[in-house]
Amino acid sequence: MVGKSKKIMSELFIEFFSEEIPPNLQISVRNQLQKLLSENLSEANLKHENFEIYSTPTRIAACISGLPDKIKILPAEIKGPKVGVQEKVLENFAKSKSVNLSDLFEKKTEKGNFYFVKIKGKEINSEEELIKCILKSLSEISWKKSMKWANHEMSWGRPLRSILAIFRNKVLKFNYEHLETSNFTQIEENSSITQKKINNFSEYKKFLKSYSIILDHKEREKLIYDKISSICKKKSFKVFIKQPLLTEVSNLVDNPNILLAQFDKSYLKLPPEVIRSTLQTHQRYFTLVDHRERISNEFIVVANKKDEKKIIKTGNERVVDARLSDAQFFWERDKSFNLIKQINKLKKVTFYEKLGSIFEKTQRLRKIAYFISDELNLNKEKVEIAASISKSDLVSGLVGEFPELQGVMGKYFALNQGFEEDVARAISDHYLPNSISAPVSKKPISYALSIIDKLDTLVGFFLINEKPTSSKDPFALRRAAIGLLRTIIENNLVIKISDLIDYSVRIYLDQGVNQENKEVAKNVINFLRERMKNILKERKIRTDIIEASVSSHVNDNFLELYKKTLIMNKFISKELGKNAVSTYKRASNILEQEKSLSKNGPDAVLFKHEEEKELFDRINTIRKAFTTKEDKKNYENHLKLLAETKLSTDKFFDNVKVNDENSDLKNNRLELLQILCTTFNSFVDFSKLEGT
Repeated sequence: MVGKSKKIMSELFIEFFSEEIPPNLQISVRNQLQKLLSENLSEANLKHENFEIYSTPTRIAACISGLPDKIKILPAEIKGPKVGVQEKVLENFAKSKSVNLSDLFEKKTEKGNFYFVKIKGKEINSEEELIKCILKSLSEISWKKSMKWANHEMSWGRPLRSILAIFRNKVLKFNYEHLETSNFTQIEENSSITQKKINNFSEYKKFLKSYSIILDHKEREKLIYDKISSICKKKSFKVFIKQPLLTEVSNLVDNPNILLAQFDKSYLKLPPEVIRSTLQTHQRYFTLVDHRERISNEFIVVANKKDEKKIIKTGNERVVDARLSDAQFFWERDKSFNLIKQINKLKKVTFYEKLGSIFEKTQRLRKIAYFISDELNLNKEKVEIAASISKSDLVSGLVGEFPELQGVMGKYFALNQGFEEDVARAISDHYLPNSISAPVSKKPISYALSIIDKLDTLVGFFLINEKPTSSKDPFALRRAAIGLLRTIIENNLVIKISDLIDYSVRIYLDQGVNQENKEVAKNVINFLRERMKNILKERKIRTDIIEASVSSHVNDNFLELYKKTLIMNKFISKELGKNAVSTYKRASNILEQEKSLSKNGPDAVLFKHEEEKELFDRINTIRKAFTTKEDKKNYENHLKLLAETKLSTDKFFDNVKVNDENSDLKNNRLELLQILCTTFNSFVDFSKLEGT
């Protein structure tokens, strides 16, 4: 056990200097390092007052203040390996505790005999534990992408050049792979390197500031936002700053300078999505729009240094001009290509090796379109046409240049060629939602195409047994499933998903796809149920209610599942919900001890009390309401009916002896309670609710 002595409180400052790390990796390692180091310090009982961590493209810097100068290790008895382990394991344990094998002793515990060692109390300098914590934290960092360089075994986002580590104004000496810590940082400017000896964090910040480097990523983000907002205000532009882009750009620079650039106005004839994609997606620039959402030919560049000679501004304008010129060429050429005639070119575009081409996918969509049109009472011809041309833009030069614009360009091509607006819109909207927070398709032709496109993908990969694992989902099937469910839920649709799956499987088999999974429908439905849990969690539904709803869901009506869950969550803590839960609990508690009841239900002839008849009639009323077409969707009323059963149930328990001496009467009453619980569980599984 480690205890803190009441001594001098000191500061730890550490900097990792590397070649430029991309924003996403930089943000990830910054957050990880703060979390891991905080946890490891806490585990070592190295309490601290403040933890600051910052990053720039080339450096990650952390300052931890209020650390103890010395710590006391209190006497303790530490449990080691189980008796009987290999001697090497025992040696490693003894070594880790800085004791000899002879210092270990056996001791009996509830889980068997283990080796223990007694650690004497002592006071040590904090440096020892700090080094252990730092190295442990570094070993636990998980890089999405990392690299090794030269002959070194170290992995880092980009080559790590140096580590600055200072504790109590002195170098905290340790080695991390081939690097040895020092008290020097460095600045690279105009191909030259300036080194500076650093004594503390305050000195470090002053040094960086002298070179106009802003260490605090949040400060950089605010500065960029404020300056862009100021420009927008002066020029009467609408402040249109997307947070992901702002975050990315603020982590691309450490000395942000805002430049107002422009491109030729003739390019404004291009679809605005092309311009935005060119500027934002490809170049990380900020587009400017007026209050009518019209895009401007002016845009904002965030440079990493001052541009007194306007060289940076001119260079970026040339880059944009070149890309927009290419886009204009492809636009003028592609928009005249007949989308119907482009379908055959999709034969050369692979969907997936085992599932054929994109052409074959469009043929499946066209056939399923006919099927879903009946389900949703839509114009069959329109849905079929939309399905047929939904992927035609993939063979265009413009989408080849800007892959992120698939569907969007298809919409523009379709409108240019005279297709009806709802058909054209479906080409772009059927990809929605393209992220967790993105909106779903809301127009009938669009959401019909969106559903069958995602379902076709799910069925295909499940058919060939390429299902996601707990750690891998290379074909983004979870995203497809969530998108499909959200489209159904948010458009209030009742669809026979199982029938669609079966029909989809038949089409795949007709195309010659080899079926490697014989339970596609079952697997896909179960997969969708699991994804529904994620959606419900996002909507802050209680975990036990989610489990109760999903586990009782036996059909493919996911809208029903969603609405039932919301109703339960809304009323669970109110009188309505409490009455329903308590009624179920009272009945189910009696049934817990009974294992051999029949499934036939009670015999009304054996009822001896009016309360038995009343409860039985009540149950039948509920069951009728659950199955009656006009009342089938009134889930709040269903819960109300269950809650109101409390009156009949209370009267039953007050006046009827369940455990009657007559075994026939006893079993009949138990079976009455059994169908009561079964009826409740057909709404949601009440046994999984807290309190039952």
